[in-house]
Amino acid sequence: MTSAYHPMPGVPRDTTRRIGLLGGSFNPAHEGHRHVSLEALKRLGLDEVWWLVSPQNPLKAGDGMEPLATRLARARQIGRHPRIRVETPELALGTRYTLDTVRALRRAYPKARFVWLMGADILPQLGDWQGWRELFAAIPIAAFARPGWSYPALVSAAPRAFARYRIEAEAARMLASCEPPAWCFIPGRLDSHSATAIRAVRPPRVKAKGKTISDQSSPERGRQLPDRSQDTDALLALVNGKFVTLRVPYPTSFYAKGMDGRIDDPNGGWKGRGIWTTAGNRTPFHVEGGKGNLPKVVHFQMRPAPLAD
Repeated sequence: MTSAYHPMPGVPRDTTRRIGLLGGSFNPAHEGHRHVSLEALKRLGLDEVWWLVSPQNPLKAGDGMEPLATRLARARQIGRHPRIRVETPELALGTRYTLDTVRALRRAYPKARFVWLMGADILPQLGDWQGWRELFAAIPIAAFARPGWSYPALVSAAPRAFARYRIEAEAARMLASCEPPAWCFIPGRLDSHSATAIRAVRPPRVKAKGKTISDQSSPERGRQLPDRSQDTDALLALVNGKFVTLRVPYPTSFYAKGMDGRIDDPNGGWKGRGIWTTAGNRTPFHVEGGKGNLPKVVHFQMRPAPLAD
């Protein structure tokens, strides 16, 4: 029997277990993944949850992606639980897209009852997935509440397209036994852990490249600092007919995606100049602050160089 028929070591091919599938890059795995898994075991009446660590998510760039072995080892550490299995079945199955992986697992374990698990923040992204409509028809789906994602997730394209197949949270334990399409939104205690936020603050995996700038304020004049100009997001502003790049360094709990605002006195010199901007128009993309999170108004001082006096 080849490994393609047993992509999950130790699982008999004729298993009849109720199994939740949690797929992703796990770059890195965190307590939010564990929280969703434990909630799924309880709320959906599952026997197991499988973490499917993807060699490479087709919707994500390879830049900043930790090696598969590193991501797998951390996922096993975080997901340590007798009813959570952590594997890389796509390597054995030769699949890349979620739909293909689900179909292959159903062929490999035809008697198992699978449910696809996701955070509700993924629902608006489903329209970008390869064969997302076919995915709804291939496996029941459970979407778990995430900070800032309840109503915005439920009014996105995919949930609206399959609205008549939604079952209420009170009947969630039936989901694994339902014939797809069937899906459920599971409200509950929110966990604010985010792989994006973790990556934003962890040390870079490789030494930073690029030019250096002198730290004139240091007692050791001339000490060279790495140029972090690439560790930023940027906004283009039209000033006196010319485009100027305004950079917002990470991590600041503020991201320039959707950034807009006004500039103080444009004739005040750079020390008297700043930009007022809001992170409120797309708050869930900016801050995963949980329940009660409010829009922000932020004032940035504008400098001609990072270490300008």
